[in-house]
Amino acid sequence: MARIVMKFGGTSVADINRIRNVARHVKREVDAGHEVAVVVSAMSGKTNELVAWCREASPMHDAREYDAVVASGEQVTAGLLAITLQGMGVHARSWQGWQIPIRTDNAHGAARIQEIDGSFLQKRFGEGQVAVIAGFQGLAPDNRIATLGRGGSDTSAVAIAAAVKADRCDIYTDVDGVYTTDPRIEPKARRLAKISFEEMLEMASLGAKVLQVRSVELAMVHKVRTFVRSSFEDPDAPGMGDFDNPPGTLICDEDEIVEQQVVTGIAYAKDEAQISLRRVADRPGVAAGIFGPLAEANINVDMIVQNISEDGSRTDMTFTVPSADVAKAVGVLEKNKDQVGFDALQHDEGMAKVSVIGIGMRSHAGVAAIAFKALADRGINIRAITTSEIKISILIDAAYTELAVRTLHSVYGLDKQ
Repeated sequence: MARIVMKFGGTSVADINRIRNVARHVKREVDAGHEVAVVVSAMSGKTNELVAWCREASPMHDAREYDAVVASGEQVTAGLLAITLQGMGVHARSWQGWQIPIRTDNAHGAARIQEIDGSFLQKRFGEGQVAVIAGFQGLAPDNRIATLGRGGSDTSAVAIAAAVKADRCDIYTDVDGVYTTDPRIEPKARRLAKISFEEMLEMASLGAKVLQVRSVELAMVHKVRTFVRSSFEDPDAPGMGDFDNPPGTLICDEDEIVEQQVVTGIAYAKDEAQISLRRVADRPGVAAGIFGPLAEANINVDMIVQNISEDGSRTDMTFTVPSADVAKAVGVLEKNKDQVGFDALQHDEGMAKVSVIGIGMRSHAGVAAIAFKALADRGINIRAITTSEIKISILIDAAYTELAVRTLHSVYGLDKQ
């Protein structure tokens, strides 16, 4: 007997028929003798609808009331799944985040989990109950519901798995695992059997949409073995109930991966923009003068390149921000122009960031050179480069994104079994 936390996303619970299918997945694990807790998202599209209603009611709405409204989507799903499971003869009960309780900080709308007392759920396991928990929400210090931000149900599931010391956390979604790259761009993309926490964190933060970044961070910190699985597979298909090796991708500690590939995957993110400040005085504090105000405005700066003039008196500072933040970033920089002291500000939208990721890079030289040559042979100009121990990120014109992804996927042999 094992202890499993199962999480189902919005597309998996989009209507009653899909909720019935989810219930069959849950019943399969219960019938196998496992202790099970389930975390659910709102039905597909429901959170967007609730958010739109809040904005329509008042563009400057109270964040606490916003949380009271948008948290209701998950509550509906949890109740419906519990009813369905009960109809199948499974002892199930729905619970809200505040009933566990999942304690958060006071940042309504983007709260972070601070503590979960696992004893409540362990008591339910002892009673043979399946606890169906509304994801995406918890209890703030002001004794009100607080939501965790978009994609927060993944975080809820991993945090609960850590709190109850689950053997595994299964994240069921509309894809059947983590692939070497986006199969919509490269049909030869392969599903990975295993990927390390570090690699998955890079993949998620650099554009892969399979898992929410915070959930991967949490899984890595608490070493929660996490499976990405498809809820659309037949619950009773061969192998679906295999505890040790179910279909999907295992996200785990690096030590569990016996044969490490040099490159594990290629991620990409479109809608990047490049901002350049020309002829900035090169003096102590200039970088803080540029990036401090941007941080205060909650603008996420990514790739940073600095070019210093021959005499060392001036520098060009180039960096990237999400395209949606360009106007805001330009406004902040213009406001601080006198303090920073730049001659000109230029910005280009329509950029894309393509990243090569793999823990094997730590012990292999020449990985970056392979990428640069492959892109040059395809006539793709590189605007900026950043690297870490396990990733190389390259900024290019967005029009070349698909070609770059396919080229890099092939040159590192990811299209081969």
